Amino acid sequence: MLNLPAWEHDGGNDVPASRRGQRDIEKPETPRPVPSHSTARASRSVLWGDSETPASTQPALDSFAERYPELDPKRRDDTQKSLFERYTEELEARKRETPIANRVAKEQEGLKEFKLKSAEEYTQPFCDFLTNNPTVFHAVAYFENRLEKAGFKKLSERKAWNDELVPGGKYFISRNGSSLAAFIVGKKYKSGNGVAMVAGHVDALTARLKPVSTKKTSAGYVQLGVAPYAGALNSTWWDRDLGIGGRVLVKDPKTGKIVTKLVKLGWPIARIPTLAPHFGIGMTGHENKETETVPIIGLDNSERPFSSEEFQNLTLGDPRCFAATQPPKLVRAIASELSISDYSTIVNWELELYDTQPAQTGGLDKEFIFGGRIDDKLCSWAAVEGLLAASSSASEASDEEDGVIKLVCVFDDEEIGSRLRQGAAGNFLPSTIERIVETFSPSGSSANILSQTYANSFLISADVVHAVNPNFLGAYLENHAPRLNTGLVVSADSNGHMTTDSVSTALLTRVAEKNGDKLQLFMIRNDSRSGGTVGPMLSSAMGVRAIDAGIPQLSMHSIRATTGSLDPGLGVRIFKGFFDHYESVDKEFE
Repeated sequence: MLNLPAWEHDGGNDVPASRRGQRDIEKPETPRPVPSHSTARASRSVLWGDSETPASTQPALDSFAERYPELDPKRRDDTQKSLFERYTEELEARKRETPIANRVAKEQEGLKEFKLKSAEEYTQPFCDFLTNNPTVFHAVAYFENRLEKAGFKKLSERKAWNDELVPGGKYFISRNGSSLAAFIVGKKYKSGNGVAMVAGHVDALTARLKPVSTKKTSAGYVQLGVAPYAGALNSTWWDRDLGIGGRVLVKDPKTGKIVTKLVKLGWPIARIPTLAPHFGIGMTGHENKETETVPIIGLDNSERPFSSEEFQNLTLGDPRCFAATQPPKLVRAIASELSISDYSTIVNWELELYDTQPAQTGGLDKEFIFGGRIDDKLCSWAAVEGLLAASSSASEASDEEDGVIKLVCVFDDEEIGSRLRQGAAGNFLPSTIERIVETFSPSGSSANILSQTYANSFLISADVVHAVNPNFLGAYLENHAPRLNTGLVVSADSNGHMTTDSVSTALLTRVAEKNGDKLQLFMIRNDSRSGGTVGPMLSSAMGVRAIDAGIPQLSMHSIRATTGSLDPGLGVRIFKGFFDHYESVDKEFE
């Protein structure tokens, strides 16, 4: 509101009260002519020094300005300005400010990136994600960056959350740099309300470097000591262009702190050469993975036999440091990539091999995506993007439908049994939910309120599912053969390898109906072996209702797999729909 001076009426002229009695003092001895508007505009630059006026004329101009201060807008104070002038200046000042409404609009503009798009618009972003984030550490770092950009706040497991969490807040937490949980607290959330969860895994088959990966040169070849993670080093890994990447622990020489740095070399450095069929049977897929599938990473044709002592002297630095246990050329390459000059500062690393061929679309109409590590960066990526899309539209939800927690959790180690602390069999997800419940419970955490929370919750165990292969139709059950670019697939198993039951199927079907999506079904034949997911271990640990449902793909556990070009986007859509509709759909069930 404007703060205006008091005015008095003086002979038809309004005069500020603060200037009463000053008219005669300020009035010049001789009447001064009042310039016309055109004259004032024309002479303003001359009178007030706005033009390039010679310095010799300045004293006269200053004298004129001092004699007529009310004509100089730069020197007049508020008491000398008209009401109209002051009103105009106030409006201009307000325009320069950033009102709350404008800030909110700006924030909403930033969230447009995360709003739900058409399925086609997710194809290339998913391909880029696969190509640029080859290891589990890169994938989790990518998710963290996306979440922070969308306004999610990072929490630490090592600190209390009581003063951090608020209704309507968005948060994420990671464990080991390879597992991540992200969640949105409903604006009307109360302790004991349910959690709408999507959980999957972000690890993939790979070959990891051994603790001592240096090997003696064999017939002029420099080789690398690696060990298969899950089912890697199978025949699909042979004769592929393999890169190397992962995380490196480095000691800062200035602070003494050990920090983690992510690395990936930008070119293929390894290859597992096959034996040509001309030598007889050739390679059958039953080769010894310790001696017959060893990657080559370089040449050393010196032909000099080294003793064990001489071999040790070829390593870099002090033999007691970590770098001395790794191939010197590899140490130099990694150090160069991370701008490390002192090899002894490399404390340790976790590096792995990966297929360097970029993910890309294929098919005559580009109906497919061909890429590495689709199992299961596909469902993990779609789940996180679904949560981001749900967060961008949270303001559109009514208060009555914003009383639950929406959560995505992606785990490491699923391919090897999930039994590490960053795996689904650990306490990562249950402890995260327990800490949320404790923060919002007036009496703190208790078995009663936690059990109530789990009873009101629902889990989608999202893992990729076998798409029908046209060359092996006999391997599939009739009416249980999922197709690409069609929709999410519900997986069933009579022996408990999947969590799916009639209740969970009915609930997800209802969500799909409200969201306009189609669900497919898959079940393995009786004479085949079913795989497993994180679903059974999570649902049994927490006692939550759950279903196994994932996105279809061909060539599971191959170094290169295939999914539909629309499938990443269809996954984002159904996961967002689950977050949007779970609360209302759950009320339809007793």
